[in-house]
Amino acid sequence: MFVARGIGLVLGFVADRVLGDPERYHPVAGYGQAAAALQQRMYADSRAAGTAYTVVLVGTATAAGLAVEKLANRHPVVQALATGVATWAVLGGRSLEREAEIMASHLDAGDMPAARKRLSHLCSRDATDLVPAELARATVESIAENTSDACVAPLLWGGAFGVPGLVGYRAVNTLDAMVGYRSAKYLKFGWASARLDDVANYLPARACAVLTGLVAGRPAEAWRIWRRDAPGHPSPNAGPVEASFAGALGLRLGGSNTYGNEVEDRGTLGDGPRPGVPDIRRTADLARRVAIAAAATAVVLSFRTGRKGTS
Repeated sequence: MFVARGIGLVLGFVADRVLGDPERYHPVAGYGQAAAALQQRMYADSRAAGTAYTVVLVGTATAAGLAVEKLANRHPVVQALATGVATWAVLGGRSLEREAEIMASHLDAGDMPAARKRLSHLCSRDATDLVPAELARATVESIAENTSDACVAPLLWGGAFGVPGLVGYRAVNTLDAMVGYRSAKYLKFGWASARLDDVANYLPARACAVLTGLVAGRPAEAWRIWRRDAPGHPSPNAGPVEASFAGALGLRLGGSNTYGNEVEDRGTLGDGPRPGVPDIRRTADLARRVAIAAAATAVVLSFRTGRKGTS
């Protein structure tokens, strides 16, 4: 069973690298549409309503993953294929790399309207008045954070728990992206989704930070910046990842970001210069290597957890 899971993780990772996200009928997009429809029925300005909403959606996705895992675990080929398809569906590494290249190309060409518009594909910060340097910083920070959310975390959850780990994690992360913001509308309703996402990403984010320093060949510097600067970041998980990327790349990240009517101070991460356009491509290259290391780690994790389960 654990060998099939590891093979499936590799198949799904390779599929994401080669094919990227499907242009139509993406299962995560379908899940988001279902979540949006349910939100219209369940929304209320309370934590209780948001908690029920989160439990229903995450519970349903995880239960479906458990059912697939149970049906497939007696047939290694089926399990490998099921794990591979689930891994491909929840990963976003290739798409993240593509967005980085598109943003770098817009900035190289001096096409500021296109670059500002494209930033929404990476993050939700207000790009209306951002200059090229700030767009480059936003892109680098978003690549770093999404490397953990879209690559490292789902792979590690998949390595530990197979299909239910993959789809359950993606369900949590999708809900956080939809309702986890500290806006007036979602401050209470999105509380459970945001807190569950914090829990689900706690260990993967720190694994991502460690892998970042290792694959960059600068573990000591990544660790130093992480320990010194991450506590000043408002996110308990994005802070270590972005700080580690700053140390690994020799850059200075952080600052004030605007999200609608909200202004968030992310502190200062790192000691180097502010990112430029070439650093977007450097960050994407580092993110790709971190994802490969995470895939290898997930395969090892699948073997270890599988052996324990059969002992």
